[in-house]
Amino acid sequence: MPDSIMYQEDAYVLLESDQPEQFLTQAELLEKLQAVLATRQDDLPRDLQKISAVEEQARYLLNTSCELDVGPDHYLQWYAVRLEK
Repeated sequence: MPDSIMYQEDAYVLLESDQPEQFLTQAELLEKLQAVLATRQDDLPRDLQKISAVEEQARYLLNTSCELDVGPDHYLQWYAVRLEK
């Protein structure tokens, strides 16, 4: 049986076009995803279109994905990380 520590996230690494990598808390990442999603409501991935609230869309992305298509030659990716061993 896997150790439960494997499923604990201390922070997230955010990779974004033309930006250095950032370490964010879950709350900070949710805030970032909400800001991006708020500007893209008419161009959402199919699985997000059925969710009406931006906050719920961000939480769904955080729990089910590690990237969001933000257009050609741009990217937004995040990965859960543990900061201590």
